[in-house]
Amino acid sequence: MPEIVVKFEEKVIERVVTEKKRISIGRTPDNDIVLDNRGVSRKHAQIEFNNNAALIIDNESLNGTFVNNRKISEEVLKDNDTINIGKFTLIFHQDAPKEDLQAASLEGTMVLKTKKHKELLDKDKLATEITSRAGTSVLLGEAGTEMGEFRLAKAVTTLGRADFVDIRVKGIFLAGLQAKIVKEPDGFYLVHLGKRGKTKLNGEEVSARHALKNDDLVQVGKSVFRYLDGGA
Repeated sequence: MPEIVVKFEEKVIERVVTEKKRISIGRTPDNDIVLDNRGVSRKHAQIEFNNNAALIIDNESLNGTFVNNRKISEEVLKDNDTINIGKFTLIFHQDAPKEDLQAASLEGTMVLKTKKHKELLDKDKLATEITSRAGTSVLLGEAGTEMGEFRLAKAVTTLGRADFVDIRVKGIFLAGLQAKIVKEPDGFYLVHLGKRGKTKLNGEEVSARHALKNDDLVQVGKSVFRYLDGGA
């Protein structure tokens, strides 16, 4: 069964495990997940479950629903996706630990003007502009690279120190072909190919392959890139 971990200011306040086909998220007590904050709409969003898939739908909320820092109207959730609603963070787990079984009003919705919410909106706007212009997903150079934006338009994009790769990276003890990003029907995947410990995703070593999510940090050697999802 899927699990949703609800956090407020980095503290876990609730773990929701459900067998329902649909759960509602909002400010009022009649929701399955109640987020008691004026930045959350009464019926803010819902998650629909069907055949091991989960679809989150924003109910035209005032302040929006964000998945992996991307503002969405609806989005298929993947394991460990991060959902931001108001001041709350929700972590989606495809399969809940057996021990984590748990069941889960102010008038008017306040327009959020917090620094975090503004940063999310600004980041989403910029990412949308970049991927719309590129017409595909993009790697954005963050550190250790002179590259600004790279369109992931090919089926395979290679990274390493060799002259023949698509993106040359910096660092010592790297393989000529250290990693590649593969375009598949369900999204993009980072695949480790070279020296151990030199390919990382969000600071964690990648030993084989890993699905990329919007706003992921890809590090190859000393070069760091941010992945902006524009759809496969």
